[in-house]
Amino acid sequence: MQGGTLRASPTFPPDGYLIDLQSPTSAPNNYHYEDITFCDLLFDSSYVSGGLHVLDSVRTRVDNCFFIHFSTRGILVESGHETFVSDTFLGQHVTAGGDPLERNFTGTAIELASNDNVLTDIAIFSAAMGVVLRGQANILTGVHCYNKAMFWGGVGVLVSLPGLGQTRIDNCYMDYTGIVLEDPVQVHITNTFFLGDANIVLKSVNGKVSGLNIVDNMFSGSNKGVPIVHLDESGGAFRDVDQVVIDRNNVNGVALKASVVQSVTRAQGSQWVFDFSPVLVFPNRIYDVQYSLYPEGSAFTMHAITDVLNNIVVVRSANPVDAVVSMVVDQNSMPGEQSPYLGKNRS
Repeated sequence: MQGGTLRASPTFPPDGYLIDLQSPTSAPNNYHYEDITFCDLLFDSSYVSGGLHVLDSVRTRVDNCFFIHFSTRGILVESGHETFVSDTFLGQHVTAGGDPLERNFTGTAIELASNDNVLTDIAIFSAAMGVVLRGQANILTGVHCYNKAMFWGGVGVLVSLPGLGQTRIDNCYMDYTGIVLEDPVQVHITNTFFLGDANIVLKSVNGKVSGLNIVDNMFSGSNKGVPIVHLDESGGAFRDVDQVVIDRNNVNGVALKASVVQSVTRAQGSQWVFDFSPVLVFPNRIYDVQYSLYPEGSAFTMHAITDVLNNIVVVRSANPVDAVVSMVVDQNSMPGEQSPYLGKNRS
């Protein structure tokens, strides 16, 4: 289908979609449509309904389309796989940002309750939720979300597949709205720019995080101390954590958080205390510690780590010495491994 405008009338069914690509005989694991393309179309739902619904279909393309005024979802994909959406704009309200009614935005621009889909070069300019992912092995690249600011309850990308995920988010732009990951497993976020205190929230459902990479991103904020990665443990603490790498991100006006932290200090004495709790993502969780002590002059002394507790590491020497002490700590572990430092305190 190519070219033209679809607009909902005031009497259009509120639970309907301007295009509803589904078969009356749809059943789980049965594919009814293949190789369907929607191109150069304007979907105007008139604040009455949704835009496009794709069910039990494979190899569907949505290219160079415009979705506005949806009350529910701009695009909903259920079951099937390989729906590719590219070069498309979506917004509940037509605005260029900074809308005075932004706090009242509702609806979801794109919801993928399906596997193996790709979103490429998309701008979502208004909606309560930008992209909701409820399926596996989806890819987002070049997605710009400025749908609704986080401080008004908006979410740019929600990965709502607790204990699974398998999502890749690469080279996107979270513009005053962030990413929420529910019990993320095998989720990769990289090369993404977070503006306006937008950040990444790890939301505990069953307290599991595994195979999470948050690397090589940029974060910019307003010097309010907003952490780039925030733990939402209102549903319970994260107790099952492994294979987490949060590293090599750069910040301006926000608080750095990481799973790997290094520090160096120079002081004279027999005790050096390194408090990594302001930066490490998970509380009281250090899996690996490496340190070196470089004494000034010809002084030599025995030294050792004596305490590792609450993300604080203490090094003590047998004699007072003027020394440079450097240290690296890591929260990453392999499945089933337990930190040898948990609860270690010899004070």
